[in-house]
Amino acid sequence: MALRNIRLGDYIKRSTINNRDEKYGIDLIAGVTNEGVFSTPKGNPMDVDLKPYKIVNNGAFVYNPSRLDLGSIAYRTEGFCIVSHLYIVFYLNDEGKKLINPDWLFMYFRRKEFYREVSFRNFGSQRPEFNFNDMSDFLIPLPDLPTQQKYVDNIYKAMVANQQSYERGLEDLKLVCDAYIEDLRRKMPSEKIGKYIEKVDERNINELLGVSDVQSVNMNGTFAETVANVDIGRIHTYKIVKPNEFAYTNRINIGSIARRLPEDGECLVSASYDVFKIINKEKLLPEYLTLWIRRSEFFRSTGFYSVGSVKDNFSIEMMQEVEIPIPSIEIQKSIANIYNVHIKRKQINEQLKAQIKDICPILIRGSLKSN
Repeated sequence: MALRNIRLGDYIKRSTINNRDEKYGIDLIAGVTNEGVFSTPKGNPMDVDLKPYKIVNNGAFVYNPSRLDLGSIAYRTEGFCIVSHLYIVFYLNDEGKKLINPDWLFMYFRRKEFYREVSFRNFGSQRPEFNFNDMSDFLIPLPDLPTQQKYVDNIYKAMVANQQSYERGLEDLKLVCDAYIEDLRRKMPSEKIGKYIEKVDERNINELLGVSDVQSVNMNGTFAETVANVDIGRIHTYKIVKPNEFAYTNRINIGSIARRLPEDGECLVSASYDVFKIINKEKLLPEYLTLWIRRSEFFRSTGFYSVGSVKDNFSIEMMQEVEIPIPSIEIQKSIANIYNVHIKRKQINEQLKAQIKDICPILIRGSLKSN
């Protein structure tokens, strides 16, 4: 059967049903990442008004209208949740369910070609937000439903199932690490880490590192290519971060702190970052400290103590006041070994996600050529 070109808006319906009765609480809040998945928001939602939050059921497509060009769209299959009122939620209508496989449509959305089209349509607008009318105006070449089903079932769903199975094992490892940490917290006294760490302020004076070496720290606790404009003329003022050193921003309360991994080498961060290192690794391992600073309890405490300080900044002096249990180095190593396995497998999981994303345009092209 030949391809048919459809206007997407004829086959989808928007949902604006919200949580006005406050029937659903903060435990059901979800956000959409640029990787096209739902995730738990990093911020503190305790004082958020949940009434305008939108209700999301299985089968919903949810996207951030101001970040759609970056990939912020997801298809809900994990059960009920609520999302920010800023998100747009839509479903296939009755006619759409007859003609369109939702997984095939999600693959269509998860392509660079789609993001480029979104950017092109947004170009020149005062507020580059891709609203529901914009989404509805998309013209899509649609193969017949059996062809869509073939490419979804034979390849895409198999890869997704494999990745999700791997991710569940990843969570089991994290639970083991968390259990170790919680057991230590109950059984051992805590002490300040100040005597084990010191501030680092090494600048790129000789400009041995360049613009390509500038990194930022994201909310997931990893270094990534910076999205900020780099001042080439002041590259000498950027701070150097060496392996096993820690860097963080004044957004530390939502997770923006990371340890530079040994295999990643040196990098540069903005002069506004704070950087520190462990000076006594015979007493405190970098991997062990990383486990503590990646806990939600740590982020909540940094938010509390930084309130009212200059620019609400959590200073190095405040960092030195942080208290954690410090067991023998042997115990730290055993916990760190589990954590290192978790990190390695987490990296593999990200590679699996990337493979799924990369296969989407190939599968879409294949399905279009089959008709």
